[in-house]
Amino acid sequence: MIQDIRPEDIERESFRIIEEEFFARTGRRPGDFDAREFAILQRVIHATGDFSLTDSIRFHPQAIDRGLAAIRAGRNLYADVGMVAAGIGSKLQTAFGGRVICRVGDEEVARRARATGRTRSETALEMASGDNVGIVAVGNAPTALLAAIALVQRGTFAPDLIVGVPVGFVNAAESKDLLVAAGLPAITVLGRRGGSPIAAAIVNALLKMA
Repeated sequence: MIQDIRPEDIERESFRIIEEEFFARTGRRPGDFDAREFAILQRVIHATGDFSLTDSIRFHPQAIDRGLAAIRAGRNLYADVGMVAAGIGSKLQTAFGGRVICRVGDEEVARRARATGRTRSETALEMASGDNVGIVAVGNAPTALLAAIALVQRGTFAPDLIVGVPVGFVNAAESKDLLVAAGLPAITVLGRRGGSPIAAAIVNALLKMA
């Protein structure tokens, strides 16, 4: 049956349904989770309609605190693709002064990528690494996530948090396994699933908390 519901109440009702159905769908209860981690998971489920992501989402112990610190300090957020950037709320800039940066479409990025034989995603991430980036949000390209990990490990890039949820069949799962193994402050979804809506949902959940 189609519900007659006001537009401003849709999100609230969606979250209520998620909590109501959570145990039946997952075998776990919201209270089994850290409250902030559940708030992020709830927003991911809301963005995807997929309760099974409960089993594959992973939080580094410092991830949420580091992400909130970056937001409150006005550090910028780097999005690997425009869909991630477009999905992130304006609060980062309006309340804290940070910017959402996405350079994958820049002509200079394309030129350098052609010259080096590398992907635009990894080239764009490297070129943005000096832009006071506090959070990296990767929802599409494993190459961007691999570049972020490599730059951090080389000591040339210092984001507070990596939201690493690239999607696909080539290096997506492997890049996320590497992210977890590296022990960096990160939030990820293991396996091949991921995508821009998940990356944006995680960031928006953090913005709600900040």
